[in-house]
Amino acid sequence: MRYYIIAGEASGDLHGSNLIKELQHLDAQADFRCWGGDKMQSTGATLVKHFRDLAFMGFVEVLKNLKTIFRNLTFCKEDITAYKPDALILIDYPGFNLRIAEWAKAQGFKVIYYISPQVWAWKENRVKSIKRCVDKMLVILPFEKAFYEKWNYEVEYVGHPLVKVIDDFKSKFIVDSLGFSTQPSTLNPQLIAVLPGSRKQEILTKLPIMLEVSKSFPDHQFVVAKAPGIEDSFYTELLSPYTNVSSVVNKTYNLLSEAKAALVTSGTATLETALFNVPEVICYKGSSISYQIAKRLIKIKYICLVNLIMDKEVVKELIQDELTVENVTKELKDILYNTQKQQQLQQDYTALKHLLSQGGNASANAAKSIYNFLA
Repeated sequence: MRYYIIAGEASGDLHGSNLIKELQHLDAQADFRCWGGDKMQSTGATLVKHFRDLAFMGFVEVLKNLKTIFRNLTFCKEDITAYKPDALILIDYPGFNLRIAEWAKAQGFKVIYYISPQVWAWKENRVKSIKRCVDKMLVILPFEKAFYEKWNYEVEYVGHPLVKVIDDFKSKFIVDSLGFSTQPSTLNPQLIAVLPGSRKQEILTKLPIMLEVSKSFPDHQFVVAKAPGIEDSFYTELLSPYTNVSSVVNKTYNLLSEAKAALVTSGTATLETALFNVPEVICYKGSSISYQIAKRLIKIKYICLVNLIMDKEVVKELIQDELTVENVTKELKDILYNTQKQQQLQQDYTALKHLLSQGGNASANAAKSIYNFLA
């Protein structure tokens, strides 16, 4: 069968690549065309557009790039029409993918959504559109099944794909260019991971604050995980003033295996950090206009996936005006030196992993569901 997959971010590229591998086990004749990144391309899929050319974050940024977005939508529709897939598989990335889903359904294509848009956070009425144009929805967060039931829409919970990805990584013993063993039991007590995001605009907003914190921890090494799609020169000026700051690229999991604590922007990275059992501080800041709009629209108590899934504040969130050097420094000291805080975090992380593991191997589950649905 022919599969057309669209992912617009690094996390979607990761989960899309694992889905492709599982579908290849089930369908020997499978052919894949995708919007994603290097990981999906490495599976043998034909890469049409890289996610680094699609990432526009925030209301203002989207408005500035409307021409590019509409041009991409038009091109995508033409490309799908020419390819004639048996299934269109959409991975998160709702602003773009829901528009494509509406169009594809009208054209008679089978539409499958893997990793639901976060409609439970805002724009809940998007569920009406999803019910109309998505033939099958596969969700990866435990509470999403109950959310969709409120709308009388049956979805399938397949588990969270990160659980197996990280367990597989932990089971290996690798020595890398960091000079550290990545065996998770040999933690370096002086290493602080800094995960500032994958888009230039969010990195420029948050990373300078995160780096300034390093001055208060001269005995610790701060290591920045660079986004694979961004050139090294972009980071040079940002990192150069700091004597105890270094960086890695394409080694985020190696870094988290060794980290004593982490400063993390919101998104999938917060969950990855928790699954590596690393205490973390969530650092989020957007443009003032985008933040004010989001504040009025978003209905959830937390922005961090760890806190959302556990329905309580497991890790500290420093958002917008709260994201200051002083506040980050205070919270980082707390997770580094407060034994009681560390013990509670580990208990919560264990409970989190249990919740996310209930579905089993998410990528395999999703592939079986898609293949059987099409068959």
